[in-house]
Amino acid sequence: MNGRLAMTDDSSTVVVRLLTPADWELLRDLRLQALADAPEAFASNLEREQAFGEQDWRRRLSPGSANVVAWVGDVPVGIAGCFLHDGVHELVSMWVHPSARGGGAAALLIDAIRSWVADRGGDRLVLWVVEGNDRAERAYRRVGFEPTGVEQPVPGRPSDIEREFALDLPRGGPA
Repeated sequence: MNGRLAMTDDSSTVVVRLLTPADWELLRDLRLQALADAPEAFASNLEREQAFGEQDWRRRLSPGSANVVAWVGDVPVGIAGCFLHDGVHELVSMWVHPSARGGGAAALLIDAIRSWVADRGGDRLVLWVVEGNDRAERAYRRVGFEPTGVEQPVPGRPSDIEREFALDLPRGGPA
């Protein structure tokens, strides 16, 4: 991934940028917005992550992971992350601000993560969707993710279920 992707539609341009450790405050601010906006969509919670310090946020920006932000003009409108877990690249913390939903930001965030994984030789990307988050499920299906049939309780919320989705990436580079 070259650090920037762009998409133009009738109303705006969405640009996606890979974060660096210097962007820890932006990561923090967007993640806390996401947790406040859609607490049911994540395995963590606002109170827990409000207590994180600078080092906690910087750790999330380690070289073995990727965090990308979608921008419309100078306004950050979405975020997604990826890390390698047990040999599998996992897309995490995906969120788009309500004002930017439906404008292509989600697809560009996913494309940026997909490129990052492919650039590292990865051939599969997985993610988890909390049952009932139909909008997220539709967005992931639109870009090719399919349910694997694997389900599990949401960490810390055993009465809620999340479903695994996967996207196989073509060998030899990004889609």
